[in-house]
Amino acid sequence: SSGINAEYGEYLTILLNMELSLHSMEVVNKITANLELPPQFIHLYIRSCITSCTNITDKSTQHRFVRLVCVFLTALIRNQVVNVQDILIEIQAFCIDHSRIREATGLFRLLKSLDVKEI
Repeated sequence: SSGINAEYGEYLTILLNMELSLHSMEVVNKITANLELPPQFIHLYIRSCITSCTNITDKSTQHRFVRLVCVFLTALIRNQVVNVQDILIEIQAFCIDHSRIREATGLFRLLKSLDVKEI
């Protein structure tokens, strides 16, 4: 079974290193619906999405990806795939950085509605 675990780990590493795209987020979203992924993978993937958005220089492309990432994060939170407490500050900062985008404001409101106590 260690071969399967090694393959699984390799697969997750590939997903982490994929360029941010609608497709890669859909893949991770589908996997999380069917498998329990290690929390550290989910956190790394979320951080990777946030970093990728920050590094996009073209504003319209950046806005499109910010919207996609917000929708993706909202789905993860609503489906209780991610423990928001573990990555709250980064997600809140991302929402604040992109507060002119409706989906970011919606995600920020969702975080507040969960009444998660800040550390």
